[in-house]
Amino acid sequence: MWPANGRYEMDVAPAGLGFVHDLLNTIPAGKPREADLLAELGDAQGWLDGALAAWAAETGRQRPEVTLTERDLDQVRALRDEIRGVVTGAEPARELSSATLRLDEDGRVVVEPRGTGARLVSSVVLIEMLTAQQADTWRRLKVCRNPRCQVAFFDRSRNNSGVWHATKVCGNVENLRAHRARAKLA
Repeated sequence: MWPANGRYEMDVAPAGLGFVHDLLNTIPAGKPREADLLAELGDAQGWLDGALAAWAAETGRQRPEVTLTERDLDQVRALRDEIRGVVTGAEPARELSSATLRLDEDGRVVVEPRGTGARLVSSVVLIEMLTAQQADTWRRLKVCRNPRCQVAFFDRSRNNSGVWHATKVCGNVENLRAHRARAKLA
């Protein structure tokens, strides 16, 4: 189970993209507002251990051992903000990390995470973003349009038109607000 996404009881992005999705949902979001899982080093390490275990289970890769420091924690928070900016279209991406390319026993090129601490986390995120872009699932990772919510979700709608993480929770409230504002003007 993905530790951050589990708080919102939603479908998680497929395969390793679930790790990026989970990272985005470590923020204080939702209704009622959940805690920031990257606020304290102990909470962040707990989240990372659970998220890497889920990532390893989803991808069949070996779970990397990562021990975060205070400096790493700042970098992981910055990574989360950077990826959120990319998903929402608010800011362009910059160079985040690197990865290793190698040949496996079948002669296929494999991309593997590289580094320690926050650099390794960043490497996993970039690998999963690349994989999702190649599978054309990256565009389905979105942030709820309700400004009071901001939960990241994976849009499973047929035409990729979803804008709320949960229509009953956020969509109905926002649509009712818009309706009342229009009625007030009329």
